[in-house]
Amino acid sequence: MFKNNLCFILLVVLFSCKRVNMQATPALPEPVRYLALGDSYTKGESIKSVQSFPVQLVDTLKKSGVQVSSVRIIAQTGWTTKKLKDAIEAAGLKDTFNLVSLLIGVNNQFQGRSIMEYQSDFEALARKAIQLAGGKKERVFIVSIPDYGFTPFGTEKQYLITPQIDIFNQVNKEISDSLGLTYFDITDISREGLGEPTLLASDGLHPSAIMYKRWVDLMVGDVVKKVEK
Repeated sequence: MFKNNLCFILLVVLFSCKRVNMQATPALPEPVRYLALGDSYTKGESIKSVQSFPVQLVDTLKKSGVQVSSVRIIAQTGWTTKKLKDAIEAAGLKDTFNLVSLLIGVNNQFQGRSIMEYQSDFEALARKAIQLAGGKKERVFIVSIPDYGFTPFGTEKQYLITPQIDIFNQVNKEISDSLGLTYFDITDISREGLGEPTLLASDGLHPSAIMYKRWVDLMVGDVVKKVEK
């Protein structure tokens, strides 16, 4: 009888220890599978591809101890919202990403496309981004449109460009808020370009690697929290 009781007590103790150990080991976050959607500002026009903001963001995440398994960038210079929608459709993407960014709209403004068209397209793209993030809106973030009126290329028409960029950003911010998405406003940083030439690429229009680093510094804290959930 004593031996049986002793065996029973030992089994209870071992089972309890196992449960404690299982509870004390938190699940590790999934490696990041990042999808960046956009136009020239996501591609990194006029700089090396490794200097673009998505690649700099990934490098910074890695330095913070975050595992990154893949990065895919779907972005080209000159793309409007419609062009981006078409490109996503053509790519046949699946919802296998756990971090998705969206920055689009400057070419809608530049080409004189209507704000109504932008509103409709942007909402569709934002919802698509959520779908591609496995339906998890907390894994999606929106980046505001930079203001190229504060570049040598756009300075002569700044009085027209800047108010229009503000309107486009008001639309994408409202849609972002309505869908519960994280929104990073980098537009003020872009407006420092004329005063700080090092913030601009050699083409006098697009951001330099230095400006993109400023964007990443603004984003990375919140992005790390997203991928660690």
